Amino acid sequence: MRRAWLGLLIAGCASEAPPRLVGDTSSDLPLAGVSAEWRARFDDGDFLFDVPFREADGLGPLYIRSSCGGCHQSAARGPGTVERLAQLEPDGSPTAGQPALPLGSVVRPFATSGASPLLAPTRADVHVFVRAGIPVMGRGWLEAIDDAELERVAAEQAQRTDGVSGRLNHVVWKSEPNADTRFHQHRVGDVVIGRFGLKARQATLDDFAADALQGDMGLTSPLRPHEVVNAEGLTDDGKPGLDVTAEQVNQLADYVRLISIPSRRETSGRALFESVGCASCHVPSLRTRADYPIPQLAGTDAPVFTDLLLHDMGPSLADGLNDGEASPREWRTAPLIGLRFLTAYLHDGRAADVETAVRLHGAEGSEARASVDAFAALPAADREQLLTFISAL
Repeated sequence: MRRAWLGLLIAGCASEAPPRLVGDTSSDLPLAGVSAEWRARFDDGDFLFDVPFREADGLGPLYIRSSCGGCHQSAARGPGTVERLAQLEPDGSPTAGQPALPLGSVVRPFATSGASPLLAPTRADVHVFVRAGIPVMGRGWLEAIDDAELERVAAEQAQRTDGVSGRLNHVVWKSEPNADTRFHQHRVGDVVIGRFGLKARQATLDDFAADALQGDMGLTSPLRPHEVVNAEGLTDDGKPGLDVTAEQVNQLADYVRLISIPSRRETSGRALFESVGCASCHVPSLRTRADYPIPQLAGTDAPVFTDLLLHDMGPSLADGLNDGEASPREWRTAPLIGLRFLTAYLHDGRAADVETAVRLHGAEGSEARASVDAFAALPAADREQLLTFISAL
């Protein structure tokens, strides 16, 4: 009875709640001009995004946070982080097969249903790498970008002679049944272009949502029907069977699809942004597919400041983990969306300000080194102007 009540709450109460009034400085406003039906989807998903799940709702048996908002507060980053594990050889390369990690590479410090938390082992060859929560604002724009656009940019970069040469992360689709045929027609085994996650490991927002529910909260769904590996070998939790429905996954995905890009304060630094080479990877706009189901995002230029490609950022930013086709040194170009809402930058939040993040791009072996050198060579006033431009995106 308790679980049934929560299911009704999640499915229905969001549409009955009074509308939340937000100003233009919010990081999680819905797209302007969407239909009443899409706005209702946004509101339902927004509610579910912040619901704290309990053991009786299927939380666990292992988990990191009890709600989506725990890692993506106000559609931005944090306060939650994820710790990833990698077994490394003395030279820093990943150990083949990761034999020291029979329970996987993710630290899950909380447990339910009699399971034991998965903590980082105290081994000299096992290293812990932090990943900060990914901002989710404006992500519908990323999903709407035409595959052909990404292939075009990758092909153009392959012809460059300045060291910048991003590549697509091709991933094998594993969700069945199909999450939502309004947005994609993938079937198990299809090779598709990854675009979500720090290393572009997920292809669609439904897959992104289902993966986070399972991996971060231990919530199974038709898209991810199995509990994560645990020491006790538990195959279920406090809620028998699947924990959330495909519709609830779709609601979360639609909420993220419909979050707008926060309003930007355009400054005069765009020319500098392009002249030092930032725009080579942080491509200001990419064309969306004409048949994307949300009209406001279809057949237009997406102002995302990313190429969604993997780039070699050198050993100092490597994390020891392979992710699909992505190597430990490769990261997907982060979209420059809503930076003024962030308090830390880069994949692990190691940079406390935008300038530090820019300079850390320039380490030995990084594709961005020439661009960072050009930034450092600018007069101080120009550097400040460029940083102001980036910070306002």
